[in-house]
Amino acid sequence: MTHDPRFDTVIAVDCSSGNDRGPRPTADAIWTCIARAGQAQTPVYHRNRALAEAYLIDTLADELAAGRRTLAAFDLCFAYPSGFAQALTGHADPLALWDWFAARVQDAPKSNNRFALAGQINARFPGTGPFWFNGLKSDIPDLPRTKADYGDHGLPEFRGADMAAKGAQSPFKLGGVGAVGGQVIMGLPTLSRLRARFGADIAVWPFQPADRAITLAETYFSLLPAALAAEAHDIKDAAQTALYARSFSALPPAQMARCLDVPASDEGWVLGVGSEDILAAAQLTPPPLRNDCFAMPQGAHWTPVETALAHLRDRLSPVTATQTIPLVKAAGRILAAAVAATRSHPPHANAAVDGYAFAGPLPAGPHTLPLHPGRAAAGVPFDGTVPPGHALRILTGANIPDGTDTVVLQEDVSANATHIALHGPLKQRANARRAGEDMMAGDAVLPAGRRLTAADLATLAACGTGQVSVRATLRVGVLSTGDELRDPGTPATDGQIYDANRAMLLADVAGWGHTPVDLGRAPDDRDKLRTILTGAATRCDAILTSGGASAGDEDHVSALLATTGSFALWRIAVKPGRPLAMGLWDDTPVFGLPGNPVAAQVCALIFAHPALAVLAGADWPARQSFTVPAAFAKSKKPGRREYLRARITDGAAEVFPSEGSGRVSGLSWATGLVELPDDAADITPGTPVTYLPFTGFA
Repeated sequence: MTHDPRFDTVIAVDCSSGNDRGPRPTADAIWTCIARAGQAQTPVYHRNRALAEAYLIDTLADELAAGRRTLAAFDLCFAYPSGFAQALTGHADPLALWDWFAARVQDAPKSNNRFALAGQINARFPGTGPFWFNGLKSDIPDLPRTKADYGDHGLPEFRGADMAAKGAQSPFKLGGVGAVGGQVIMGLPTLSRLRARFGADIAVWPFQPADRAITLAETYFSLLPAALAAEAHDIKDAAQTALYARSFSALPPAQMARCLDVPASDEGWVLGVGSEDILAAAQLTPPPLRNDCFAMPQGAHWTPVETALAHLRDRLSPVTATQTIPLVKAAGRILAAAVAATRSHPPHANAAVDGYAFAGPLPAGPHTLPLHPGRAAAGVPFDGTVPPGHALRILTGANIPDGTDTVVLQEDVSANATHIALHGPLKQRANARRAGEDMMAGDAVLPAGRRLTAADLATLAACGTGQVSVRATLRVGVLSTGDELRDPGTPATDGQIYDANRAMLLADVAGWGHTPVDLGRAPDDRDKLRTILTGAATRCDAILTSGGASAGDEDHVSALLATTGSFALWRIAVKPGRPLAMGLWDDTPVFGLPGNPVAAQVCALIFAHPALAVLAGADWPARQSFTVPAAFAKSKKPGRREYLRARITDGAAEVFPSEGSGRVSGLSWATGLVELPDDAADITPGTPVTYLPFTGFA
């Protein structure tokens, strides 16, 4: 059977046989998650099957309209042990069995007939079974409550795939730990209707070739370790959809083909069983960048800065693995998955001040309230109910006691052992924080792609998050090229220069939150440079080179990248800078920067800084800029965007006297860059200009 293993989108679906679960996201419900190229979106909660089915129809229709091939992977048995479909429908075709169930299952948000239907099916078979377990209070004819005396019905309890997947349960088991039978009965009608809705555009693997726009497949959400699923979401069902959508979408076509290559059988198969090793590896390692990720559209000789930035933003994706670490160790790390609040913050209404709690409001005028015995303190809630018209001593942070909702500041009260006296008016719930007024349990707190700050750690800790899924730190190699370079502190002739770029770029990489890897210097020798790049690709996630990035005789970086099929020499309409060499060396992205230090720094800040952030798994960084008056005069020609070394003096931007890209001392003098537009401009003192502080790139 011929399959097409290339999928643009993966939708993972966690099914449920239960009734409507209400508006608040919860476990044992229906969850879905979409992923593309190893990047999972936030899992989506569906309170009942009708809403989930409508969502799937809309989503699959959108993917179809967008021209994307879609794999929909359901944690649901697509078939029963061999012989069941033939005995029940007269046909061995499991897809005919889907239609059989669709015609008989009754499903409303608050009730369904799965147990009654299972009993009716059992009545058609000899002995006891094949279904067992009754979750209702009333007995159902022919449906045993337990597996006692189960048997003699003529069918195997498990499919071959169930026995191959460690821990898988029988589709005949309707309840108890790990039971899947109920959700199979309730899920097959949905699959039947999806087939009817999408017709020739949909295939069901492995019964049909996976070569259509939409492929439905069965999977098992326990193939990968539970610890991996826990990283993505506080609710395990949601976490598993994200894990499996991400893992399947990250598989290269050759490895997906291996997963799809199973013998045809009327029992079907579980996608990933027998290929757990490559599925786990795909979960940990993002897919490589496309070989043409740096290729610019043909026709433009000079590429505007904004076009180049947009191209990087649209074509790059994370290349770092994910890992779960304790929250206290997560400062500066990039979230690999969105985090939802484990519980509300505060979890209970509590006092904002030290004082007395009572049931408000109080009208204007003097009031005297009897004191109820006891008190409420933070961590030691009051055990009981405060009678109407009474007050209770309460301390800051304590839970608001039952029978009260308002707190008066102790400084506004006269008190003795039995009563308090105060003046109104006092609004109801004054000085009381509402439960969940900061965050509600289940609320999205922080998105994937965010680099965690100290404040973020406090926010996550407050809502109960103990561990987070983060990206591994991006390892960025820095390599200088050129025979003329020498290491600082070593002897150098008049024809040689000290390597300023490597120290600068290594510091840049560290300041941007990545791990710098010093690759040293490469001579103007193509074979030696090839060896260095090949070694660097094994221990770096990205490489920055300086020098050799143009098209001259000694521009060996460009020459080597040109042999990979991924090379792009960008002629950027920028000053200083212009030539940028981009490409992949052994699937590792290489950014070839200019050799002159000022040009190398400007290009690193403007282009490499945001590109590396995306490769590391972060969002494309918003550039920090300020509009300030100029303290200089300049007549700028059209055609190139210009960056001038600048600093702020008395609120205005002063620029370095020389624009030469070899004047490295100007970088130390400056505190940022003035960005001049692509068009012509006449700058005089007082003209508004855009200032980019160096601190904005940290």
